[in-house]
Amino acid sequence: MHSLDFDISHSLAGGLVLISFMMLYQDRLYSLLNVFALHAVTLSLAVTWQAFIQDAPHLYVTAAIALVFKAIIIPVALHRIIRQLGIHRDIETAVGIGPTMLAGMGLVALSMVLMLRVTAEADALAREDLAFALSVVLLGLLVMVTRRNAVSQVVGFMSLENGLVLAATGAKGMPLVVEISVAFSILIAFIVIGIFLFRIRERFDSVDVAALDESRGERR
Repeated sequence: MHSLDFDISHSLAGGLVLISFMMLYQDRLYSLLNVFALHAVTLSLAVTWQAFIQDAPHLYVTAAIALVFKAIIIPVALHRIIRQLGIHRDIETAVGIGPTMLAGMGLVALSMVLMLRVTAEADALAREDLAFALSVVLLGLLVMVTRRNAVSQVVGFMSLENGLVLAATGAKGMPLVVEISVAFSILIAFIVIGIFLFRIRERFDSVDVAALDESRGERR
């Protein structure tokens, strides 16, 4: 493994972690969607680089899927949903930005310690990329946990899935059929989520998940 290959791969994987922190920091839906689009573009570049250094042409398809669907189609569709539903564009958070960022740093440190120990026998590129990928997954979960707005939770879920794709490609890739099935699963899930958001809006006049607690008689 050439030093340049190693450095570029880790720069792109580290960039995904940094952009995940940027998502944690956002308090406006439009800004969050724009940052997620940047997250998807960076994932596409990371997968493209892995395809090049691994000589794995099928990974170029994965990179194209990430770029077209995650960086363009899904963010544009979510922007449209927000406008059509008239959703409140400030993001309600369960925890303040400061504690959330500290928790994110703790999760990244945990990911590094855990993965570098578990994958001690693997090659350096794979084990460090897996550590970055686990960080992205955990930060995506943190976005979902700390945000009350349903749209921001959807974004957290999709960023989590980006981490899984990074892990799979860093560990010498997935079979193409699995990647295509994952892409179609995401599209189906996105359609269902869109319908779900419209139903929430009709029923509760809000997409704040706290409204669901109130409907069950649980007041904060």
